[in-house]
Amino acid sequence: MARQTLPAWVPGRSAATYGFAGLVGALLLTVSLLLHETAHAVTARRAGIRVDDMTVFALGGVTRMGRPPSPRLQFAVAGIGPLTSLVLGGLSLAAGLGALHTVHWAMPSAVLLWTGWTNLLLGVFNLLPAAPLDGGRLLQAAVWWRRGDRERAERVASRAGQAVGLLLSSAGWVELLYGNGAGIWFVLIGLFMWSSATAEVRRAALVAALRGVRIGQAMIPATAAPDWLTADRLLADPAARAAHQPVVPLVDVDGRASGLLDLRRLMAVPPARRGEVRARELATPLSRCLTAAPQDDLVEVLDRATAPPPVLVLDDGRLAGIVTVDVLDRLARRRLAAAGTTSR
Repeated sequence: MARQTLPAWVPGRSAATYGFAGLVGALLLTVSLLLHETAHAVTARRAGIRVDDMTVFALGGVTRMGRPPSPRLQFAVAGIGPLTSLVLGGLSLAAGLGALHTVHWAMPSAVLLWTGWTNLLLGVFNLLPAAPLDGGRLLQAAVWWRRGDRERAERVASRAGQAVGLLLSSAGWVELLYGNGAGIWFVLIGLFMWSSATAEVRRAALVAALRGVRIGQAMIPATAAPDWLTADRLLADPAARAAHQPVVPLVDVDGRASGLLDLRRLMAVPPARRGEVRARELATPLSRCLTAAPQDDLVEVLDRATAPPPVLVLDDGRLAGIVTVDVLDRLARRRLAAAGTTSR
């Protein structure tokens, strides 16, 4: 804004003026992104959907939340974001034109007009029918409502996201070859869309394969360690080394699960301190772990997860087993192979 856009729109001002106006424009864009994501979060919470966090970064914003339970709610939560951006864009354009024609404030008007056009562009771009964009969620809601198959709808929207991501990246590379440096943004956005959509394709296939499975059918035995052990004693424990898992469940003096220890955190403790640091000081407490009972539905547990497994399986507070990403992958492959054999 400060080096190109504003000098072209409002010539003859000082570098400091352009710099300050560019900073204001950047802040207005950040606030606009936050309002876009807040609209998603507020709508989701009002519908009873869990909201984990919001992130605004160089390529836009992301709100992590649970999966909406119906196509109608999916449509409402997804559509409110672009609608907010379009409304903000219209208000900013109106304010900019008012400032220009009423009080003749050229620089504030230019900043408001730029903010307005950027919000309109953001709203329209987000309506592209490709996951993870909001338009992809709208497409997903429509297919889900029409076909009654949630996983199929997710695959359709994600495949569209992969295609649009590759097209954007390709267009960005062409722009770069012709000397337009702005093409790098198309490349980055396209790669982000493609990678996110690919992850969603895999997740949809995983969910479809695991539908109807109980946690008890997926869990494997877990070797627990006492949470009062020091780091050096735990590293010397042959049971912990033989578990071949990147995480170790911990139990307290009563034998009840107390947390989950990432062995990488254990190895990162300086050797000089391993005799004084206890396992529970390094572990994720049970309240922040993903837990389930053996009779719980596996897909429902994964739906409420704020992070990938492992899942600690508890029976009356005592550790019954663990479900890891590797276990889920193997189980999904077996069920997919069995389904293919049955269909033949």
